Amino acid sequence: MKIDDVRKSAFAMPLTSPAFPRGPYRFFNREYFVIAYRTDREALARVVPEPLEVRDDLVKFEFIRMPDSTGFGDYCESGQAIPVYFNGNPGLYTHAMYLNDGPPIYGGRELWGFPKKLANPSLAVERDALVGILDYGSVRVARGVMGYKHHALDHADISRSLMLPNYLLKIIPHVDGSPRILELVDYRLEDIAVKSAYTGPASLELNTHALAPVAELPVREIVSATHILADLTLGLGRVVYDYLA
Repeated sequence: MKIDDVRKSAFAMPLTSPAFPRGPYRFFNREYFVIAYRTDREALARVVPEPLEVRDDLVKFEFIRMPDSTGFGDYCESGQAIPVYFNGNPGLYTHAMYLNDGPPIYGGRELWGFPKKLANPSLAVERDALVGILDYGSVRVARGVMGYKHHALDHADISRSLMLPNYLLKIIPHVDGSPRILELVDYRLEDIAVKSAYTGPASLELNTHALAPVAELPVREIVSATHILADLTLGLGRVVYDYLA
């Protein structure tokens, strides 16, 4: 393959058989179970990178099932997002993500800088309860439960919340191990069509794990829980801060 051909065709590894296709990436019937809880503000300050600022003492623990997505297929993920300010504007910083499928891990890390690791999350309805599980190997790391569809939520409000800016810390090392890329990335969800949104009583259990330390942001109080079904597009990102500049 000629040098010009490499320049034109290369967008992901391996060169001749990329681990994921080019975007954009559309998700159909994307299902969210999000539990907002209060934690220790000091713990948040230790993990949120400047120039982002911690907004309050809230964390959003997410279980997300994606049964139909272009390019990435059928998979599930779980993790924590933290409400923050960037230049005075509200948004969410993605602190940790755990997935059960390869291509969305590779694509998420390489394209946007999602902090994705391989684990075994799941989301399912068990009779009258919505249950989210995160296992790392044989260890139960998190379990969230919500009463199934107790109260309907306003779709316009949910859509606005999904349109908030989302921030990621993209880290790509150089061949000598030093950082080659160290950037704060802003990405947005686009073309959102909320199909259903409900709330109900909820609980969340977090367990300690050396390689999935979600319990380092401990649960002090459950604030709210939402169960959302939506179609949407995962937009590509833009760099808003370069730590190496």
